[in-house]
Amino acid sequence: MAAATFDYALSRQKYSVAIQSALPNKDLKGLVESTASLDGSDNEKKPALDQAFRDVLWKLVVEECQHSEYLRVIQLSIDAVENSLASAYTPFLLLGDLFDTVTIETCKEVFKFVEAQVMVWKSDTFYVAGRNYILRMCNDLLRRLSKSQNTVFCGRIQLFLARFFPLDERSGLNLMSQFNLANVTTFNTTDSDVSLSLDNSNMDVSVPEASKTEKPIDYILYRKFWSLQDFFRNPTQCYKKEKWRQFQKYSKVVLDAFSSLKLDSVQGSKRKHQASQKLQKQGKDQVYFAKFLTSEKLFDLQISDSSFRRSVLVQFLILYQYLNHTVKFKTNVHVLTDEMSGHIKDSSEVVYALLRETPPNGEEFTKTVAQILSREEHWNEWKNKGCPTFVLERPKAGEEVPAPTRSRSRKRSIREELTGDDMFKRRDMGSPELTKLWNICPDNMEACRSESRIFLPNMEEFFEEAIEQADPEAMIEDEYKVVNESNFAWQAVRILARKSPHFFQPVIAEPPIKKLSQYLEWILTKIAKEMPQTLSSSEEIKTGEGFAETDDLLQGGEEEKSDVLTDDQLEAVVNKVGENWKTLASELFLSDDDITNLQTEHSEAKEQARQLLHLWQEREGESATKDTLVKALQESGLVDIVESVFSES
Repeated sequence: MAAATFDYALSRQKYSVAIQSALPNKDLKGLVESTASLDGSDNEKKPALDQAFRDVLWKLVVEECQHSEYLRVIQLSIDAVENSLASAYTPFLLLGDLFDTVTIETCKEVFKFVEAQVMVWKSDTFYVAGRNYILRMCNDLLRRLSKSQNTVFCGRIQLFLARFFPLDERSGLNLMSQFNLANVTTFNTTDSDVSLSLDNSNMDVSVPEASKTEKPIDYILYRKFWSLQDFFRNPTQCYKKEKWRQFQKYSKVVLDAFSSLKLDSVQGSKRKHQASQKLQKQGKDQVYFAKFLTSEKLFDLQISDSSFRRSVLVQFLILYQYLNHTVKFKTNVHVLTDEMSGHIKDSSEVVYALLRETPPNGEEFTKTVAQILSREEHWNEWKNKGCPTFVLERPKAGEEVPAPTRSRSRKRSIREELTGDDMFKRRDMGSPELTKLWNICPDNMEACRSESRIFLPNMEEFFEEAIEQADPEAMIEDEYKVVNESNFAWQAVRILARKSPHFFQPVIAEPPIKKLSQYLEWILTKIAKEMPQTLSSSEEIKTGEGFAETDDLLQGGEEEKSDVLTDDQLEAVVNKVGENWKTLASELFLSDDDITNLQTEHSEAKEQARQLLHLWQEREGESATKDTLVKALQESGLVDIVESVFSES
């Protein structure tokens, strides 16, 4: 008798009816009876029941039922999986369909159910089958939400993922230590003569009394402040010389501004308390934005706000910690100099002092931040070691635990003695070149065996001068020949022993050779016969193509030199900059000592400006270009000089 054919469509319909009848009481009896009455194997029945659950849920969504009805279907699917009626991934498919079709407010209510069932999802029945579904579902939901408007909901999803996945789950780790370079902070970069102070008569904003009487913040401070966000976004650019000098200058300006503008804890607390009471009367919750606005009209109020100031100061501490500590994926060029390390140490003390002065509860907040950063060092060390698992395998029942055996440990190298067991730790040797050389290779002996360190000079190039001097037509006296130098003779014999077969031939000469210099002259006559002959420069044939290439090179050289400063341009800048040369000196990264020396050595402002540009060119070399000077003039507010001197060029 032939086996009965499984009817997928009919079974799916019967399962849908059984699910709808089981929803009010969450009773699986009808599902069990429907499964027993159908012909076919379990592998044929489970897909039909899985699709029946999705059909019932879709019908409820179309009818716009309450979220409690959706949760009944999902709970019934969980019970069906535990009774081996449905596939283990069915509840996750239902949740994914639901989050894709309902509103965000309904998603919040449904996600409460997901959070409450976290221990169910972590059980052996559901974890292996549903881990990828849950990760994809949460990521899709995060992409749908707004990070500024749905901040709390996004945080709940992140916390759920942290509870669901184990601590060493690699899908939630930034293994390569990559930065979110897409997080770009945009702000106004054009010059503006408009005052940045607010017109309080047209805005319902509570402005502190201190900000009404003090001088408005200038545009240069505003631009330098928001330019620092690019360094917080990508800290690795601080290892570049020019970028570090820019960050060092801008950070000093911002920290000095914070130090000069003290916050009033009483007034600030009173203002926030009044705003909180106003929101409570209106029945609204206080809104928190994770990203601040960058309008220049708000900058005056922002630097007087304690939350804003704390956010910026903590950013400084995070950046300093990254630059100071060892990270596995840093390259050899990511090394701090002594000057950079000293600046980071001094600036960190200033930042901590400002945090302690920032109300409310500055001391407690500072201790909390320091504790968090201290714990972050342990996580950084854990990632450097390859993120080893925290779970220890327990021995099985009846299995004996082997006693630990003491093995002879290998002898530690000199580098390990100095730097410790951490092979990724960098050692500051006191100068940039020594530090770079020391950290090129973890194993010093392996570095010494490198092929790049095993070399000998080319024999033809080494003996070229000696062969030319041996020619009688050169008329070089014996005392001035290189073969009479002891260092050259010692090196020559070593090279001949390695590379020349004439070194092992018997010397047949009359009269007998008694000096090393005579021996070298004798052997050089044999080497000269074997050396390839090259055309002299006078015998080279110049073709039309050669001239064309020369012309192209000349034209390319002119294009490359288009950014070179001319003497006329420098003199024009000197004549127009006048007393403003001190501001320009600061933008050209000259120190206060340099400015003092220029004032002491020269009395006239014109001569001081001229010496300033000469000093800048000597220090920067090829980096002292026209674009760099134009940018410095613009940063100093001397736009009129740029337009008058460089507009034609």
